[in-house]
Amino acid sequence: MISLRSLPVAKSQLLVPLIILTLSVVAYLLDNIISEIFIYNRTEIGQGQIWRLFTGHLFHTNGAHLLLNLSAITLLWALHGQFYTKSNYLSLLLLSALATSVGLYFFSPELHRYVGLSGVLHGVFVWGAVMDIRHKDKTGYLLFIGVWLKVAYEQLYGASGDIAKLIGANVAIDAHLWGAVGGLIYSIIYLLKQRHGINGQAAH
Repeated sequence: MISLRSLPVAKSQLLVPLIILTLSVVAYLLDNIISEIFIYNRTEIGQGQIWRLFTGHLFHTNGAHLLLNLSAITLLWALHGQFYTKSNYLSLLLLSALATSVGLYFFSPELHRYVGLSGVLHGVFVWGAVMDIRHKDKTGYLLFIGVWLKVAYEQLYGASGDIAKLIGANVAIDAHLWGAVGGLIYSIIYLLKQRHGINGQAAH
């Protein structure tokens, strides 16, 4: 159970999620002015506008889409924020964003424009589940299996029509897949670095 007392409110746990929340709201408020410069646009990325691989995730199709993703950021922070530091959470976000965008670019050529944090959040979810497992929390196994079953279901049967209606756009299920893959890659790198650090200390 999540209680107010157990919420991860240390600066190192809260700062980057708050920055992402703030940037997403600012991007939404300024959407008509700046979105064409920053959203994932396959043609523009092909012409060298690489920043779009990262910045496009901060934009949303409508208010409902924004609220869904902001709620997910908050819930994941409440679940796994005890594992967050400024550096590991930022690195996780960047790698998940890159994996999502690169995956879409090379394997979903029919998708010309994409916005939203849902792909990145699948990566954050995967890493959080792995951290639960690493810290002997059995719910981590359920979360890890659950997110991959969701991704597999979407690949086989597509996304919920209700969600598509709510956000006013087709759900980019491939973004969920590649975001989760990005989270898994980051988890492996993170665990290897942790093991190397422990071994390095032992060698001294």
